[in-house]
This record gives sequence, C-alpha cells and structure tokens, in this order.
Amino acid sequence: MRPRDLAEFVGQQHIVGEGRVLRKAMDAGQLPSMILWGPPGTGKTTLAAIGAKRAQARFVAISAVSSGVAELRKLIDEARKVRGLTDQRTVLFIDEIHRFNKAQQDVVLPYVENGDVILLGATTENPSFEVNSALLSRSRVYVLKPLTEDEVRTIVRRALSDPRGLAGRASLTQEAEDALVAVSNGDARVALNALELAHDATGGAREITLEDVRDALQRRSLLYDRAGDQHYDTISAFIKSVRGSDADAALYWLMRMIDAGEDPMFIARRIVILAGEDVGLADPQALVIASAAQQATHLIGLPEAYFPLAEAAVYCALAPKSDSLKRGLGELQRDLAETRADPVPLHLRNAPTPLMKQLGYGKDYKYAHDYEGHVAPDETYLPESLQGRRYYVPTDLGAEAELKRRLVALGRSVRGKDRAPTGGTSGSRPESG
Repeated sequence: MRPRDLAEFVGQQHIVGEGRVLRKAMDAGQLPSMILWGPPGTGKTTLAAIGAKRAQARFVAISAVSSGVAELRKLIDEARKVRGLTDQRTVLFIDEIHRFNKAQQDVVLPYVENGDVILLGATTENPSFEVNSALLSRSRVYVLKPLTEDEVRTIVRRALSDPRGLAGRASLTQEAEDALVAVSNGDARVALNALELAHDATGGAREITLEDVRDALQRRSLLYDRAGDQHYDTISAFIKSVRGSDADAALYWLMRMIDAGEDPMFIARRIVILAGEDVGLADPQALVIASAAQQATHLIGLPEAYFPLAEAAVYCALAPKSDSLKRGLGELQRDLAETRADPVPLHLRNAPTPLMKQLGYGKDYKYAHDYEGHVAPDETYLPESLQGRRYYVPTDLGAEAELKRRLVALGRSVRGKDRAPTGGTSGSRPESG
C-alpha cells in the first residue's frame, strides 16, 4: 500500500501541498539533499522514493542500523560510476541517519558537496543533536507531523478497497474503524499492520469487529523515546502542568510517561526538584512528600509506585507556589561571579589558637543566644562589599507569609534589588521545563 506518487500520498500538506517549496522542487525534478524528521509511519521513506522517481534518479536505500563505512563507500563509488557513464544521479536514502556516528556521516559529506549523491536522511530524532552540523548545513530539514485521524482513516479505507490491499474482501464496523484510527496514534504503519493482523486473525471473515481490532493491537502505539525529544518534551509538559497548578494535566502527563516505559526514578527525581524549585518555602511540606515519594518508588517499584508518584504530583500541583529561593540563588550566583571574594570578616573567623586570637580572629563577635530574642543587634554576617544584599525575598503566599513577617520583625528588608524574571534551567537538553 505504499503510495507510488504524490497523488496517492496522504498527509504532510505543509511541505508537499500545492505551491509548497518541496512540492515545486519535486514537480521540477530537482531534488535537494534533505533530512526528513518526524515520527514513525508518517511517510519519510515513501516521500524519499517518490522524490527520487520524479528526479529520474537511482534510489538506493540503506539503514544506518545495519550499514557501515565500507558499504557506504561502495555505494558512493557505484553512484560516481553511474553518473560518469549515464549522467544519472543517485539518491542515497539513509534510514535512521541519527544512528550513524560522526565518522560515518563524514564519509558522505564530500560526495553531497560535489553532487555525486543526493542525500535523503530520515530520522525520528532531533537532527540538531544527532546530525553533524556540516552535513546539516548542506541539507534542507523538513519536519513531518503525525497523521491526523482523518488521514489515517483515508489510508485504512483505501487499504480495504484497493487491489494492492484487501480488495473489498473485508470491511470494518464503525466502532472497529474508530478504534483502529485511535490506537494508531498518527502512525500509518501501525494502522495497516493492525488491519492486516485483524483480517488474518478472523480467517478471512468479511466483517472485522471492534474485538478483532483490540486483539490485533493490544494497546495504543505511544510515541516516546527515553533519551530523545519525546522524553524531554513530555517531562517538560509535566513540569509546566505542576508549576501551573493543574493537577489533572499533571496526572495525565505522569501516566503518559509511566505507560510509555519511562524510568520511574527519573520522574521521582523531577518531582523532588519541582518541590524545591517551584513550590519552595510557600509549602515546605511539598519537599517532604516529594522525597517520601522518591523513597517509596525506590522501595516498591512499579506498578505500585503509581500511587506515591501521583500523590506527590497532585500535592505539588495544588500547593502554593514560590520561586523565591530560585531567584535568590540565581542572584547570589551572579554576585559570586561578578564581585570580588572578600576575606571572611575578622569577627566571624574561627580562633582555635592563641596566635589567631591575638590577630583579632573572632574579636567583637556577638553570641546570638546572649541577646533578647536570640538575635544579636546590629551584627553583620556578609562581607563588607555585600552589606545590604537580600538574596531571599519571600512572597505573601502560603508558609512564606509567616517567614516574611519574621524578617520584618528582625528589622530586615523584604525587598530585593530589581532583577529580571528567571525561566527554567538552561542547557542543551533542558529537563526542568
């Protein structure tokens, strides 16, 4: 049922629809080197084959999983010979190109540059991280989207009637069709495989029922990778849901991760970080519950760990929020980087020897417990150049309101210097959202 031309191709109209740049290039028989990035079953291999056919080029397909440098060199050498004899170019399609290491990708680079081969790479991983920048700069990147339910439905109905498919020998009840479309999760390959399996399992019966489809595909096809974009995107959605105080969304993304096979201890660690970073001292109990959930998850594992993880996620989602500590620590890190490291003030230094006492170490230190309220009046603890700095500025929310009142009673300022809002933790692969 693989489409033979663009007239049969379903989906991806944002790149192959009428008037789109790639469509114009393919119509003109001019195929650029490109990386097709998208989920499984969305048409990457098919689009590459159609493009090669329109460009009247040889189409050579290899998998990065099973091919090495020797095979690459052999195929490129053949492509150069064919071009020299017939002037026909070769489309080298590398499936799962992200599986090639740097050395393997470097083998292809010079031949892409001089036009000996047209490179079409397919990947489910973000090419920004997985494909060499030199190769990436010489290729166009096209992002393929999961198929919509209507597009999957079109493919399924075509397979039922087309002579290359079931040729009218079977039909789906409406319930069965709806279930098949839903469980495919935008993956045409999953839908077609399940349809074929359901038909075979019925012994060629005319009607395929909902139960037949359920037996053929026991669970929804979840798009998830434990080290790639889906991993980071899903944990980011979970974190943002908790931060946004949406307990229902937090539970949804939590179970999406667990159902897809995410490491439960990774989730538990993220909840502990959330409790400190986003709930903070507005509700100190959140960190206690999150830590308990992490310990419980380590102790009992899945599936029972659903419950402590869900409890901690909901508690943190509904707790009052404060990022005062995060902001204060960020400001403190800037001061550490931008101000000089002054010596510890003499009155705060330790004086274990007579010489140190003679030099004034610890002199004039006021012992806090000797004073009313156990607070030494007018005592200072920061280096002189940082006097007056306020790194912890509490909010009026939750338990921080009491901490704010305590600071006022101590005669301390509850205002910090103006500072830009801070976002999530930075990094090439941000996990904190």
